Amino acid sequence: MPATPGHHNRSGAARRARRLAIDRAADEHGGVLSRALLRELGADRHVISHAVASGRWRLLGDQTVAVHGGRLSEVGDRWRAVWETGLRIAAIDGATALQQAGLTGFTTDSIHVSIPHGSDPGPIDGVALHRVIRRVPDEVVHTGIPRTRPAVAAIRAAHWAVSNRQAALVLAMPVQQRIVTPAQLREAAFAVRGRTRRAFIKQVVADIADGAHSLGELDFAQMCRARGLPEPGRQVIRRGPRGRVYLDAGWEDVGLAVEIDGAGHRAGLAVTDDLLRQNAVTIGGELVLRMDLLGLRVQGDAFLDQVCQAHRDRSGLRSGYSRAQ
Repeated sequence: MPATPGHHNRSGAARRARRLAIDRAADEHGGVLSRALLRELGADRHVISHAVASGRWRLLGDQTVAVHGGRLSEVGDRWRAVWETGLRIAAIDGATALQQAGLTGFTTDSIHVSIPHGSDPGPIDGVALHRVIRRVPDEVVHTGIPRTRPAVAAIRAAHWAVSNRQAALVLAMPVQQRIVTPAQLREAAFAVRGRTRRAFIKQVVADIADGAHSLGELDFAQMCRARGLPEPGRQVIRRGPRGRVYLDAGWEDVGLAVEIDGAGHRAGLAVTDDLLRQNAVTIGGELVLRMDLLGLRVQGDAFLDQVCQAHRDRSGLRSGYSRAQ
């Protein structure tokens, strides 16, 4: 029996309502939807197959469908990574989770996703899969794209980094951009188990949280002894136009001092005060070398080369000091 006009009208209205619901859902997911979401919205596998065959939609894996023909957005690509890995087990993590939380100035080639140890979803194009032995309680945020909380993500990103330099950077930047507090970072460093550079990460986190107190003048003195330099004085005192000036380390006999800038040196007027203090000492004829705490961790050899060069020149020695092995 032929369909009545009323039936056609109802069918057309249902399709338009379904399409509107799909468009709204796609807007919230970067232009992509999972097969499960599409089923909930009334689009079964036959509807999906027809839309793909007609060129209106395209498949992005076993579980993800792009409901537009344009370039995939970052949000859409991250949803794809989670859906293709497994919604119930996967969360974007590391640097990708930090980017989702608002981190800028740090890029990655892959989308980092963590899954429980023992899971094996197989390789996924553009996705770096990381198996974690255990998750920290409440580490995953389920609002929007499933993702690990920023402090946990920062620690994992440091473990997964390609170098100590990149690890230090991905720990410092979320704090500088106020995505993570130093206290949160310190807590996460003890809660998250990683397989690489554990001691380095804990030391850098302590540097970020505590400034020069964690490195200490003793650590710098040890680095100097390893190069054959005389042990420097610590918290050396100089006279300035406003009274006493304290410097982190120095050799009074050759007129050389070193200032190690921790996180506190970048806050408020600290930079101005540091510059005034350094200028006062320089006017008095002493050379002041500056280095930052994180830089000393990741480029310590280069900074110590400068210290050795300055000490040799000002002491009149013809021979240099040993280089790091």
